[in-house]
Amino acid sequence: MAGTEISQSGDDEVDLIIDAWSTILPDVDLSPLDVMSRLRRVARDLQRVRESAFSASGLRAWEFDILSLLRRSPDDLSMTPSQLAAWTTATSGTITYRIERLEERGYVARTDNPADQRSRIVTLLPAGRERVESAMRTLVAAEARLLEGLSWNQVAALIDALRTVGASAERDARP
Repeated sequence: MAGTEISQSGDDEVDLIIDAWSTILPDVDLSPLDVMSRLRRVARDLQRVRESAFSASGLRAWEFDILSLLRRSPDDLSMTPSQLAAWTTATSGTITYRIERLEERGYVARTDNPADQRSRIVTLLPAGRERVESAMRTLVAAEARLLEGLSWNQVAALIDALRTVGASAERDARP
């Protein structure tokens, strides 16, 4: 990294931060900072990898999210805008805008909801299905490259550990 000197022993930027804080606060166990700083950095870099994968497939992240939800939907590739908004945590105005953009691109269609006259149904069209499946293949290949240095056992342990950390973070983030 420009401007950052990495020691010959293989220390990275987080190690240098931990070393500095260890001197300042020798009585504090900094292992949580060590882990979470690495997670934050990985998350930042992973976001870039994902955006690049989606872009290579001609999509933005929000487009992928909506098309992916529809592709996985058990209801014949259809959902209501309210369901899409709930899953993506977007406001109703935002989800309406996004559905309109996807409709303009020929990826989804909106029809009246026969079960509820006040809402519509958003259905994934063949072009949207092709696009989201292509994006998923590109994404999985890009993310697989990030894990190349790990064994299957390490990947399984990482999944398990991240699942536990994620549950704790979700619990602590609740208002």
